[in-house]
Amino acid sequence: MFSQSLNLIKKLKRTFFPFYKNEDLKFIFKKLQDGVPKEKVAARFVGGCVRKHLSNEKIDDIDIATILTTDQIREKFKDTSFKIVDTGIKHGTVTLLSDEHKVELTTLRKDIKTDGRHAEVEYTDDWKQDSERRDFTINAIYLDINGKIFDPQMGKADLKNNIVKFIGDPQKRIEEDYLRIIRFIRFKIMYDITVEPTTGNAIKQNLDGIKKISKERIFIELLKILELQNFLKINESSNLREIFSMIFPEFLYLNRLDRLKKVYEQSELNKDILLAVLLIDEKDNHEYFLHKYNASNKIIEMLKKFNKNLIELKNDKDYFEKDLAKNIYFNGKKHLIALNLINFSINAKIKTYDFSNTLNKILKTKVPKFHIAGELLKEKGMKEGQSLGNVLKELEKEWVNNNFKISNNRIDEIIKINSN
Repeated sequence: MFSQSLNLIKKLKRTFFPFYKNEDLKFIFKKLQDGVPKEKVAARFVGGCVRKHLSNEKIDDIDIATILTTDQIREKFKDTSFKIVDTGIKHGTVTLLSDEHKVELTTLRKDIKTDGRHAEVEYTDDWKQDSERRDFTINAIYLDINGKIFDPQMGKADLKNNIVKFIGDPQKRIEEDYLRIIRFIRFKIMYDITVEPTTGNAIKQNLDGIKKISKERIFIELLKILELQNFLKINESSNLREIFSMIFPEFLYLNRLDRLKKVYEQSELNKDILLAVLLIDEKDNHEYFLHKYNASNKIIEMLKKFNKNLIELKNDKDYFEKDLAKNIYFNGKKHLIALNLINFSINAKIKTYDFSNTLNKILKTKVPKFHIAGELLKEKGMKEGQSLGNVLKELEKEWVNNNFKISNNRIDEIIKINSN
């Protein structure tokens, strides 16, 4: 109830105090307009911040399109409190950083030539031309600093009706940049999972083009897809599921999402859990996926840990019973909550009641802190060094295995054994 009231307050605040009223943003627009004839609009918001503003959602990233070049932008902001970062000079993009904001400014462009991976662009001051090179109608809605909409592709109506469609001919848009196929999946999951036949056919005909896209760009888009709240609905659209599976054939276990739907409200889902649910099996399917996409060490270690502990869980009937406190101590509660969720999605024999019961046990279990430190061992005559570290590890292991208890006599015995 409290969280619902808080969300309502936030929505009302966004309605009466829209993001574009912010003083930092007003300053940026004033700077950009300085020296530009009044009849010419120097800058407008575009993309996600406009979509989210119109949908009354929380705004994070702010993108501004402008008729100014990157050199002109840098000149205008060089003596201001904003830090200027060259995030994509060759694409006509610079980023302004302040304590409160990260704002990307990109010069208006029109596509001249493209190979489906890199576009050759020409800068323009024509807002309609800039809109024509964008991917979807809902991403070509512009908003000025006074809240006035410029909507040359009729994206506002599509947004209102949760329609995601390419600007112009889908075939042409896709051939300009094959990554748009994966972006289409992302926006479809976000707004509306139905895929109309013309677009679906255009995507299927161009799936080979994805091979031209770097694995890094594909993986970044994938992680954004997995972060979407609506991702669990992908099985509700056979077309969308088919396209997703063609692009990511390693995701063999999309059906497990239907199991997750039964319990996801009790646990916090995230992309790490979803990767584990969709990939992990007894044939090390996740290993091939990690290699293919050159995943970060953090993701590699995370999936390996889930895989290792799922094997332990399968072989140890007491994993969530008498060994629960020990497993929480070594892995943390968050990991075991996630493990319970992954295990439920994989194992159809586990009842919803059993999942909830295990979750409650994890949440209620209290694990003590290891109370023995190096100082105590030094007081007992040990010297600094590897031997002291080894004794600490041995003491900790025995303390955990003995239900988090160890006597002073046993501490002395272990020190004595290791000192000889």
